[in-house]
Amino acid sequence: MSQLRKDVLSGRWIIIASERSKRPDDFRPHQSQVEKRMENKGFCPFCEGNESKTPPEVFSLRKAGTSKDTPGWRVRVVPNKFPALERGTPPPKPNKGLFQSMPGVGVHEVVIETPDHEKELVDLPLPHIREVLFVFQERIQNIEEELHYQYVQVFKNKGKEAGASLSHPHSQIVATPIVPKRIKEELYSAERLFTRSQECFFCRIIKEEGENKERLVYQNSHFCVIAPFASRFPFELVLYPLRHSPHYSSLTSDEFKSLAPALKTVLLKLKSILSDPPYNFIIHQSPNLNLSQKKWPSIENSYHWHMEITPVLTRVAGFELGTGFYINPVPPEAAAGYLRENSHKDRK
Repeated sequence: MSQLRKDVLSGRWIIIASERSKRPDDFRPHQSQVEKRMENKGFCPFCEGNESKTPPEVFSLRKAGTSKDTPGWRVRVVPNKFPALERGTPPPKPNKGLFQSMPGVGVHEVVIETPDHEKELVDLPLPHIREVLFVFQERIQNIEEELHYQYVQVFKNKGKEAGASLSHPHSQIVATPIVPKRIKEELYSAERLFTRSQECFFCRIIKEEGENKERLVYQNSHFCVIAPFASRFPFELVLYPLRHSPHYSSLTSDEFKSLAPALKTVLLKLKSILSDPPYNFIIHQSPNLNLSQKKWPSIENSYHWHMEITPVLTRVAGFELGTGFYINPVPPEAAAGYLRENSHKDRK
């Protein structure tokens, strides 16, 4: 029989349709993402040598002696050529009324993860993955210096089905002048749960999942990866730091050394089991470090940054849109079991 499960943090209910459970083979695409990328490769503005075809870079990690906007980079950050939001002065607060609006002020950047068109993030060596993760931190810290950017969202869309418009491996950063509704919901729920128990709700999840191990996929000295109890989608995963912190920007050098293999290992598992599926990952963190304590006084104790990794294997349809319920045909316990069985050693 199917089971209804509640996500305590969001209040959202999920239907785990066990009788509709699928094996990993049922999700394998007929053509791998690598084959599609090679098949569709034409001119790419993100490839090395085409630096003049993007807006001027705002940050890069490159070989010594090479100049800005020239070959020789390892990771490169440029403004999005077709931004959803554009930099500007602090927008006025929206007028109260039936219809509210404000100018589209914000930041929209692209993190080009590698000069190599054919190597996705999972294919890169660990030192290079660490550099990509470090660049996220650097850009967050830089953007948050401008206080009217209240929230910085880091995300990756891999594959056309996941929303990527270019196949060259890249991530994106969008900063908004308001805190997004979903983040506010997490913050308020985390504060409410902390007030009730005087314990970080995320830390409790990490502790309990680490003890029963039923939905634990991976753990190292600083991070764990869990299939959420109320997973919305097949093989949905959440990566948590073991050290409590609301801020991705607080990561230490030792934690970066552990974050890279944690991320690479689970992406390798998904690639192997599901034949390199399209996916999204997003980093959920606290709002601008310089502002968040004013609105959420207990945020340092109640909130815990994390990364959500969601393979695109099913589609949201009428029932989900009409009710807000998600139907997941793969119980998270089964997904975690498949991923644990598919063991990959960390690659250098």
